[in-house]
Amino acid sequence: MLNKLTINLGLGLLLLLQVQCVGASRQQNESPDQSDNVAKELKTGADQTQAYLSYLKGKRVGVVVNQTSIIGATALVDRLVALGVNIKYIFGPEHGFRGTASNGDKVSDSVDPKTGIPAISLYGKLKKPTKEQMASIDLMIFDIQDVGARFYTYINTLGHVMEACAENQKELLIFDRPNPNGFLVDGPILEDHLHSGIGMYKIPISHGLTMGELAQMINGEGWLPNRLQCKLKIIKVENYTHESAYELPILPSPNLNTQQSVMLYPHICWFEGTIISQGRGTYMPFTILGAPLLKGKYDFAFTPVSIKGMSESPLHMNELCYGLDLRNFDMTEIRKSGKIHLGWLMEMYRNYPVKDKFFDKSQSRQMGDFDKLAGTENLRKQVIAGLSEAEIRQSWEPGLSQYKALRKKYLLYP
Repeated sequence: MLNKLTINLGLGLLLLLQVQCVGASRQQNESPDQSDNVAKELKTGADQTQAYLSYLKGKRVGVVVNQTSIIGATALVDRLVALGVNIKYIFGPEHGFRGTASNGDKVSDSVDPKTGIPAISLYGKLKKPTKEQMASIDLMIFDIQDVGARFYTYINTLGHVMEACAENQKELLIFDRPNPNGFLVDGPILEDHLHSGIGMYKIPISHGLTMGELAQMINGEGWLPNRLQCKLKIIKVENYTHESAYELPILPSPNLNTQQSVMLYPHICWFEGTIISQGRGTYMPFTILGAPLLKGKYDFAFTPVSIKGMSESPLHMNELCYGLDLRNFDMTEIRKSGKIHLGWLMEMYRNYPVKDKFFDKSQSRQMGDFDKLAGTENLRKQVIAGLSEAEIRQSWEPGLSQYKALRKKYLLYP
């Protein structure tokens, strides 16, 4: 008995010393500012009910929300209704109000079974609320988690809702949330002739803004039709900086189903304009890359299949694809460099045996062509021509530097 007790006490002491050593090492490696950020609790705009509940009292409210719109662990709509807020309409973006529709699927209008409130899709026949719907509200709330990439369609929803509010002289109240890729400002600036549903604004691929900051830029740069101005009120995130590491409490869409996929998204979404699968049709989307004709080039393999609610007819369905497994790729170097990873695109093109099919959108059942995703025709041509990464990056100037200077005007956070 004494020996067992001695062993247990010894193990306990060893564990305590290990914990103390880890803690001491962490403190030594962190700057004072980083330690302060860890200690302070980050609070989203929605979480700060004391900042807006009295403002909503007596108002008829519309809400633009999805499954990421939460107060604590409770759906925003459910919590606001319980707090007595008069919600007249729920408006949902791509993937729907509950976030369950597949990418690109049109979403129908419905009635929310839990609250009985009409739920209107802004990713079907409507892109923005109608004049009649706007007449039924006094104020619109926007609360959707973004991931910081130009081709992620929730920022388009923001712009369309701002337009409707401006046209109907209604205020837009934004509950701001952190941008998990807020440290990353990089990529070519969208060219005017490539304006599309996956690129509405003259910003780089990774824009480095929160939704509140982007709304200020849309207003300030006159990007709404006829240079309309939307009246904005923004509930800022407490204790957030653009360097803050932010783990999303609820993932934003069916195919961004891990934190790693969220962080990789700005770096590999443009593969949707190529013959390369990004893992749609698997439970690892946006963390793997591959194609059948890369057999012999890579050992890692996967087979896309139809998965309801994620991807019903993925590229290379039921075919064995060979390529890269990025699930454990260390994002530390990207965070340090502040640059989009170009190497995977250049490598995959070099290795693909049928070069004229790589960027051929007729070969792909994916969301869009490469030029629209990249925001420029030059990147495709540069990869084909074999230009170096330095040469490609140089072509993004002076537009990227000009954008970085412009961005500073609209920042709400350091």
